[in-house]
Parts: sequence; C-alpha cells; structure tokens
Amino acid sequence: MEVRWHIFLLIVGSAIVTLIPRVLPLMVLNRLRIPEALLRWLDHVPVAVMAALLAQELLLADGKVDPGRNLLEIAAAVPAFLTAFITKSLFATVIVGIITIVVLRLVI
Repeated sequence: MEVRWHIFLLIVGSAIVTLIPRVLPLMVLNRLRIPEALLRWLDHVPVAVMAALLAQELLLADGKVDPGRNLLEIAAAVPAFLTAFITKSLFATVIVGIITIVVLRLVI
C-alpha cells in the first residue's frame, strides 16, 4: 500500500491543531495559582454553555424565536430538567429525557 504523504501530513496537522487548544491551557494553568473567586465562577461555565445550547435548540426555529414549533421537545425537557436538578446525574437526566420524548411521541 502506498503512503500518500499529503494525506499523512494533513492528518498529523489536524491532530496537532486539535491537541493544542486542549493541552496548552492545561500546561499553562497547571503552573498558575488560580484565585478561589475565579474557580467558583468557572464552576458555572458548563451549566451556562449547556443552557445556551438547549435554549437555542428548544426555542429557535429557522433563526427566529418560535417556542411553539418545539412544544413536544419543551414538554420532554421539563422532567429532564427536574431530574437534573434533583439528582445532579447526567445519566439519569438523559434516560428521563429519552423516555419522556419516546412516550410523548407514542401518545401524541
């Protein structure tokens, strides 16, 4: 089998470009002492990102706010949100969300 060097270099370059934003911050931040206030603030970032992604998925349709178009998904999100709030378990949240959307699609 012939090795195509331009494909090989493309794969290696893609790996490096993917690795740099993941490893470089860890290497830099590992040597710094981060203030407690900043650490508390950073604890909220995953929740904020997830909320932004879910709000966009549930409330936007064709780039416009249209919650009426995704009523089934919004209805399924409510028990999933409650499960997430109560259990703090990603697994339980996903399972409840999937079961809820399946039941709603079968019923409606």
